[in-house]
Amino acid sequence: MQRVVVVGAGVVGLTCAVRLAEAGHQVDVLARDLPPETTSAVAGGLWMPALVEPVADVVRWARATHAELTSLADDERTGVQVMPGQVLRRRAAAEPPWFTALHDLVDPHPVAQPPVGWTRSWATTLPLVDTGRYLPYLVDRLKTAGGSLTRLPLAALPGRGVVVNCTGVAARMLAADPSVHPVRGQVVVLDDPGLTHWWCDEDGADGDLTFVVPRGRDLVVGGTLADGEWDTTPDPRTASAILARASAVVPEIATLPVRAHRVGLRPARPSVRVEVERRTDDDGRPAPVVHCYGHGGIGLTVAWGCADDVLGLVTQLSEPAAVLF
Repeated sequence: MQRVVVVGAGVVGLTCAVRLAEAGHQVDVLARDLPPETTSAVAGGLWMPALVEPVADVVRWARATHAELTSLADDERTGVQVMPGQVLRRRAAAEPPWFTALHDLVDPHPVAQPPVGWTRSWATTLPLVDTGRYLPYLVDRLKTAGGSLTRLPLAALPGRGVVVNCTGVAARMLAADPSVHPVRGQVVVLDDPGLTHWWCDEDGADGDLTFVVPRGRDLVVGGTLADGEWDTTPDPRTASAILARASAVVPEIATLPVRAHRVGLRPARPSVRVEVERRTDDDGRPAPVVHCYGHGGIGLTVAWGCADDVLGLVTQLSEPAAVLF
């Protein structure tokens, strides 16, 4: 077993860290932002695949994550539940959502009367995660397995030992990868009036992504898909537009009190990167990096499957880990 540094404490980083620690590795998570400060904490928390490359791997990772989340839904500590809802579409195309490649898991079927303003809708049941509870749950699992979490801003990835890079949009700098870019997402958090269904736009349009996600303790409505924008300050006009779109789908939320306005930067890339980069330290000793970033808006949807692959890659590394610091 090896000593491994995981860089990044969003849902992907924590999930990889848990998988590694529970497999017996000594895991230390280093992060500029602690879990409540990450983009993962802003997310609505709905497990929903998207058309992201490499598609075959995304489907495989999504399957593994669906199984894991579903198994956690019986434990209230996790913040995971399985809830019915509707996938919405403005386009007139008749084919169901692309993720029917996972039809045996989600079984979407057409809704006779979509919400006003939407051309089509499919009903299905998906895992839904309250990230405000789920991220602390992952931290607890990590620590129970002997791992640690430390706030430590880094100007570069550690140069010794085995490193797992889960830095999200920061991988643009830390992995010297200019293909990584932010897709800004803004949401509004409301009181949950006891809704028993969620609603989510399948693919967004014109920089907007409409969703209404009730999580019991709160209700997250969104959102935006602002490619290339780095600003994390909530915009009042954007918030008003979000509330107007969401209220058109679910009129009863129009008068609910606002709890918070939040912004996160999804780490987009032409394809998700899960692979080993073999490096050496200044003394010529192996210092491999296992990269796991570029998930865009589907980090939660594929995290456990990616973590399984990361564990496999770390296990395959033949070189013993060096002392890290």
